[in-house]
Formats: sequence, C-alpha cells, structure tokens
Amino acid sequence: MEKRNLRKERIGVVTSNKMQKSIVVAEVKKVKHPMYGKFVLKTKKYVAHDEKNDCNIGDTVKIMETRPMSKSKCWRLVEVIERAK
Repeated sequence: MEKRNLRKERIGVVTSNKMQKSIVVAEVKKVKHPMYGKFVLKTKKYVAHDEKNDCNIGDTVKIMETRPMSKSKCWRLVEVIERAK
C-alpha cells in the first residue's frame, strides 16, 4: 500500500471570486522583524480551485495543495470555515 505525501494546508480570506471555478485567497501572517523586533503583517495570495463556485468575498476558507490545474492554480478549496456577514 503506497503512502501519500503530506499536503500543505492554509487558512485565509477570499479576496476575489470573479473567475469561474477559481478564487483568490489571502493569507495574513504576523512576522517579527529580525532587527527591530516589531511585528509586521505579511500577505501571501493563492489562487485556488472552487468547483461549485460557492465562495464569496470575505469568507474564511481552508485550502489544500494539489496538482497544478493551470499556470497559477495549484490549490483547491477544502471547506468554508466562516461565511462573510
């Protein structure tokens, strides 16, 4: 029985859903500056596959790494954690 590799998972907020079956998810991290010690916000954007087009802007979602689906899309939607109000 073959063992599957561990897939990366990220939690972020949907910033765009204008594409068909695709969403843009922004992950925000607080990173401590190496010299000055101040916490800085770092944002990383991921393009994820949303098969049912059920995400809206502002939703908090969990995405998982997958095979490349297009030039920029190699993540897929796992679940919607919280809907936007």
